[in-house]
Amino acid sequence: MVLLIEIAYLVASVLFIVGLKQLSSPKTARRGNLLGAMGMLLAVVATLVVGGLDWIWILVGVVIGGSIGVFLARWVKMTAMPQMVAVFNAFGGGASMLVASVEYLKPGTAGASLTVALTIVLSVLIGAVTFSGSFLAWAKLQGHFEKALTYPGQQVVNALTFIAILAIGAWITVQPGAPVSLFVVLAVLSLLFGLIFVMPIGGADMPVVVALLNSYSGLAASATGFVLDNNVLIIAGALVGASGLILTNIMCRAMNRSLANVLFSAFGSQARAVASGEGGTKIVKEITAEDAAVLMSYSNSVVVVPGYGLAVAQAQHQARELADMLGEKNVEVKFAIHPVAGRMPGHMNVLLAEANVPYDQLYEAEAVNGEMERTDVVLIIGANDVVNPDARTNQASPLWGMPIINADFAKNTIVIKRSMSTGFAGTDNPLFYKDNNRMLFGDAKKVLTALVAELKNA
Repeated sequence: MVLLIEIAYLVASVLFIVGLKQLSSPKTARRGNLLGAMGMLLAVVATLVVGGLDWIWILVGVVIGGSIGVFLARWVKMTAMPQMVAVFNAFGGGASMLVASVEYLKPGTAGASLTVALTIVLSVLIGAVTFSGSFLAWAKLQGHFEKALTYPGQQVVNALTFIAILAIGAWITVQPGAPVSLFVVLAVLSLLFGLIFVMPIGGADMPVVVALLNSYSGLAASATGFVLDNNVLIIAGALVGASGLILTNIMCRAMNRSLANVLFSAFGSQARAVASGEGGTKIVKEITAEDAAVLMSYSNSVVVVPGYGLAVAQAQHQARELADMLGEKNVEVKFAIHPVAGRMPGHMNVLLAEANVPYDQLYEAEAVNGEMERTDVVLIIGANDVVNPDARTNQASPLWGMPIINADFAKNTIVIKRSMSTGFAGTDNPLFYKDNNRMLFGDAKKVLTALVAELKNA
């Protein structure tokens, strides 16, 4: 029986690895999710077969957890996916913290080996930080407070809290039979550290924070696997931890910033409404939906740049319908996806996939930038910072050095926005005042619906 369990764990691990690999492409992501789910189901069944478990509580957990999962899958809007991912990260970290705590409180754990004691401490530390930090990230993503929360001496408080956690954790690790009250203090300080860790990070950096906390949830699960001596949990947690760190690195490179700068610079805490070429008169040229539809219908190529404004307006279906209409008029349409567009990694890909936008129309920024000078129209829907030329030209800008979509190189640009408000970086966008740009103000969903109606008559 033990051999069969280990074989099942091995098969589940292979499914995790293959599924994770397929998540790297929109074309295979759905299949990758399915393989990962099958692997998890196999691992859960194999664990339950081991025996010695209270099936009543297992069934209660299945009913409650399954009901919550069905509710979230059916009723949470696609625009709220980042928030749901943050909550899932929190649940993963919290579960690891609780399992490790139960193991610590078991009779006989006082004489556990140094390795077991260390992994229990790590599970509680990482799991608690992930739990509280992820819920604070959820609150920021939900819009309760997007700005960075800072106060004098904050870094000192953070450092002292972390030192206290390390000291208590070291004591529990090397001193068998440490009082339970000390363990409780470790858990409470770790929860507190998760909050003060995320507090000084602005809303603009939430995509990076979500990726990092996702990695933490995996590391916590992997540490718990060592506590339970469960190989599949170790492997699954390590995969999540490693992929989360890789994704975090990709997001940082996409913004041309280090992880330390993201975590400690309080980016976006103060608005900066200054663009290159300040001081002169700024003139914004507007365009009507009718004129915009005519311009695009007589173009050879149109590049659509989706942003968070598209997600807020839930306009992904209208964007796809617009692309279909242009395609019927023999206009080549591409969607340019910036890695940090939206509120989490892959946010735009998820939204457009939900609207059945063909995968072969989705392009990364690097793939379209070389074609911008030959592009007739770039339609920017609710995006701001990812098309801001100041990232290339204005060293005083907080966006300086960030790779962007070079929409300003195109022959014409049309920007759909509710107003002239700045993006998350808090800086003005000189693209809006260029001679070849036109502003189309309004809710993205309503504007795109009007554009589709005009294209039918064009």
